[in-house]
Amino acid sequence: MEGIIVIDKPIGITSFDVIRVLRRNLKERRIGHTGTLDPLATGILVICVGRATKLAQDIEGYEKEYVADLELGFKTDTYDIEGKVLDRVENFNISDEAFGKALETFKGDIKQVPPMYSAIKVDGKKLYELAREGVEIERKARDVSITNLDVISFDGIKAKINCTVSKGTYIRSLIYDLGEKLGTFATMTGLRRTRVGKEDLDRSFTLESIEKMVAENDFSFLISVEDYFKFPRTDIEDETDLKLFVNGQRCKKRINEGKYSVYSKNKFIGLGEVTNGLLKGYKYY
Repeated sequence: MEGIIVIDKPIGITSFDVIRVLRRNLKERRIGHTGTLDPLATGILVICVGRATKLAQDIEGYEKEYVADLELGFKTDTYDIEGKVLDRVENFNISDEAFGKALETFKGDIKQVPPMYSAIKVDGKKLYELAREGVEIERKARDVSITNLDVISFDGIKAKINCTVSKGTYIRSLIYDLGEKLGTFATMTGLRRTRVGKEDLDRSFTLESIEKMVAENDFSFLISVEDYFKFPRTDIEDETDLKLFVNGQRCKKRINEGKYSVYSKNKFIGLGEVTNGLLKGYKYY
C-alpha cells in the first residue's frame, strides 16, 4: 500500500497518534506525516504511506494556511492556552486599527525565534524535552515568510486571524511576538490548519471515516503519487533508457529542467528530475 492521505486531525491528539491509528487500520508500518500539528491544533495533516514516505520532506516544504484564535493580556511558557501562565496584564486598550497595524508588520520575509516548546533539536535533544526539565536555551532566529495575515474578528481582547505562511513558521511564536508589538501579552487559544499546498479541508478525511471505509474495503481516500504531485509528463520509450532509469542511473532527456512524472508504455513508473539534459529518478521510482 502506498500513496498520500489528507487527514483532518481532531483536537487533543498528537500527530504520531494519528500515525498509530492509521498503522493499525491500514496494516502498514511505513507511514509518516509531513509537518507536526500540536494536540491543541486541528485540521490538515498530510500523511505519506509506503514508498511515498520518501516524499514527505517535499510536501513538508509547501505553503500552509491557518485560522488561529488568540487572547490578549496573558502569556504562557508554551505560548498557547495549554501552558503555564507566566504573567498577566489587566489593563490595556488596543483599538481595531492598532491591532491591524501591528499584524501588518509581520507580513513578508521575517526572522522568527521558535518557542522552547517545539520539536526542534539542539545537540540531539528536542527543545520541548529541555523545557520540561526547566532548561531554557537561546534559540537562533530563523527565516520564515508570511504572505498573508488577515483579521477575521477582534473584540479588544480576543481575536481570530487567518495566516498563510512558509515552512517552519510557528503560529504560537507569531502570536507571542504580536503581543509584544502591542505592548501587552498574547497567547494562542486555538489553531486550525486549513491548507497545505493545494490540499484543503474539502479533500480531507477524518480518522473515523477512514476506519469505516477500510472496513468496507474502500481505499478511495488514498491519493496516488502520480495524482498528488501532477508534475509534467515525460515518456521513456527506449529500453536501454528505461533500464538506466529504474536502476537509478541517468538517461538522456533533452527537455526543460525540472521534476517530471515519468511514464513507459503509457504506465506511470515514478518521478524524475531533469538536469543538464539528463533524467534521473527522484526519490520515488
